[in-house]
Amino acid sequence: MFQIFSKKRFLTDLLEGFVDMHNHILPGIDDGAKNVAESISIIKGFQEIGVQRFIATPHIMHNYYPNDSETITSSLVDLKNELLRQDMTNIAITAAAEHMIDSNFELILEQDATMPIKKNYLLIEMSYLQPSINFDTAIQKIATKRFFPILAHPERYVYLKAGSSKYKKYKKQGILFQLNLLSLGEFYGKDVQKKALKLIDEGLIDFLASDIHTMTQLQNLREIKISNKLAESLLPLIEKTIYNFY
Repeated sequence: MFQIFSKKRFLTDLLEGFVDMHNHILPGIDDGAKNVAESISIIKGFQEIGVQRFIATPHIMHNYYPNDSETITSSLVDLKNELLRQDMTNIAITAAAEHMIDSNFELILEQDATMPIKKNYLLIEMSYLQPSINFDTAIQKIATKRFFPILAHPERYVYLKAGSSKYKKYKKQGILFQLNLLSLGEFYGKDVQKKALKLIDEGLIDFLASDIHTMTQLQNLREIKISNKLAESLLPLIEKTIYNFY
């Protein structure tokens, strides 16, 4: 009887029809897929678990990945052309960006040079080691542009501890939270996993995404097992993600 109630299932069993709204599968423009062939391999791997809709979100990061609409669109076109060549017409892919809140972000915002998701969601991130000095100001300016900010992987910032009051402060500022699916295992470490589960338990997570960069990460995702109880908590988040980004 105990074994029945403790039985686990693969996380990917829940992802049939999922819309992956944060990933790095565009070829050759950041720390994700290195070329079109690698992009295609990752997409084929996603197909095997029932995921066929993607919003690619390469980094826009000053001095590291100075992408813009031109570089991102060009990479997207290259990938779409290869998808057509391979008759992978069932794949739906668009592009936005993951914006680092750095010294250049507010200029990009003022110039209307950001790349939002579905017109009004702006995916943002900070350094993992320390918060952005201009974070609060940037959030205010994002609101003036009528974007809804989505903070990518809030569970991964080392200066935000499990149970930190800053999470609720950010939510009161109107920030949405996107959790990485890999954080539900131990890919990023046990501390990240612990924070991820606590954020879910506290009802603070809004969306889920893979944040996949490589085939290795996709294989790690496929190996994650979760409890039935956690699966019940994830299903509404999966449905909400699909509803907002389909």
